[in-house]
Amino acid sequence: MQARMNHPVMVIPDAMKAIQALNESTKQVLPERLLELVHLRASQINGCSVCVDMHPKLAKRAGETDERLFAVAAWRDTPYFTEAERAALALTEALTRLSDREDPVPDAIWNEADKHFDERQLAALVLAIAGINVWNRLNVAVRQPVGVWKV
Repeated sequence: MQARMNHPVMVIPDAMKAIQALNESTKQVLPERLLELVHLRASQINGCSVCVDMHPKLAKRAGETDERLFAVAAWRDTPYFTEAERAALALTEALTRLSDREDPVPDAIWNEADKHFDERQLAALVLAIAGINVWNRLNVAVRQPVGVWKV
């Protein structure tokens, strides 16, 4: 498999710096393991093979277990996630699937996340979800092959 073009962040290096800065800012606020679960779930929804390959590896480095990683796609039906993680995964799905429902982020999903995260953490969570969706869209658009970027 070959990419359609050079990756946009390689063509416009300032874009890479900006997206990396966004990502780094969220790491200052939320645990890396939670961020990697969020990144993996959004990437699964968006069909981003690069990120579905990359984020479990990063999560494992952060101490995540195979059992939990294998269950991310079915998080609602497994006992492996905390209530806070479930709230983050629900918010991830809502913010990733904006056009799938009339009310993309229902109050129930938002309020559940708000119960588990303070304002700074919730801001970081929303930014992390937006950031991974940017990466997913870039990778899918250019058909970025898995394994080109090593983690």
